[in-house]
Amino acid sequence: MAKTIKEINERIKKGKAIVVTAEEIIDLVKKKGIKRCAQEVDVVTTATFGPMCSSGVFINFGHSKPRIKVGGGKVYLNDVPAYGGLAAVDIYLGASALPDDDPRNKVYPGEFGYGGGHVIEELVKGLDIRLKAFTYGTDCYPRKELETKINIKDLDKAVLYNPRNVYQNYNVAVNLSDRVIYTYMGVLEPQLGNANYCSAGQLSPLFNDPYYETIGIGTRIFLGGGIGYIAFSGTQHNPRVKRTKQGIPKRPAGTLALIGDLKGMSPKWLIGTSFTGYGATLTVGIGIPIPILNERILKFTAIEDSQIYAPVIDYSKAYPMGKEVVLKEVNYAQLRSGTIRIRGKEVPTSSLSSYAKAREIAHILKDWIKRKGFLLTEPVAPLP
Repeated sequence: MAKTIKEINERIKKGKAIVVTAEEIIDLVKKKGIKRCAQEVDVVTTATFGPMCSSGVFINFGHSKPRIKVGGGKVYLNDVPAYGGLAAVDIYLGASALPDDDPRNKVYPGEFGYGGGHVIEELVKGLDIRLKAFTYGTDCYPRKELETKINIKDLDKAVLYNPRNVYQNYNVAVNLSDRVIYTYMGVLEPQLGNANYCSAGQLSPLFNDPYYETIGIGTRIFLGGGIGYIAFSGTQHNPRVKRTKQGIPKRPAGTLALIGDLKGMSPKWLIGTSFTGYGATLTVGIGIPIPILNERILKFTAIEDSQIYAPVIDYSKAYPMGKEVVLKEVNYAQLRSGTIRIRGKEVPTSSLSSYAKAREIAHILKDWIKRKGFLLTEPVAPLP
């Protein structure tokens, strides 16, 4: 029998909702079956915790006396450049932004010890952030320079915005060359010395709703330890890829654009991160509830790591040259086992995302729902 989000929310309000994580539902389905679980379970919580360069914050830092217009000028937060071409005192700080004097990869491989993601983490921690602005004067905004300190508690608005996150599957990165290479998938040892991946597999949101039937524009989520929403499909959103018989994408596919109030977030779930030889980024914790409206949706949430396949890609030549050459497809059970076999060689695996942290987020979100404080939202539109 089909359910509605409104009916599930009524059960949440009464403290009667049955909520389980995407990990727990697997054993529950094996024990009770799809039909019974679809009748009994109301919500399945999913989660991921991994780095995503396509992250940043919108900040309104308030008007100075005399007033200043940073649009058309330059603005820095702890010497990391932010984008000021929005309005007088609205700025956007990207997670991968670097100080002007950072040597980048001039001393190879670069350390990238401090960037926009680190500033965002410090902002969420409640630390004072040094703001510097240099611009031109106007009749209504005569000030040309500003140096001050800002703190999240004093800001009118601070909004986390991810143009792209929650990747629905991704590459497994290896290195076929004779030298160590440094990538956004981490350090890759030569001659298939290791294989890096970045997904929570069976816990990851878009594996549990592969056709975006419950996840859409307006869906309320756990974002960075606070409340967020799905704003749109993410950049590079591409659901038209090769899928398994269960409907699970076998290539990088859907992505989500996310938004939320930075003031309600936690530095535990927003961490500035450095990738040797590549750059700075932000590691973000995300949890998404999936309402169990019918048996079809329940069946998707029972997906297991052994049923989810990812492509193994060479990052020494094929990837940088834009060649879509898949060395092999491996499932997430194999990846999480610690080794995969490629070209007759046992290759050690490691994940850039944390399965343990994703599990923790899924349980936090489960607790939020069971304590009646987190209601589900009906998407206002499907992901375009």
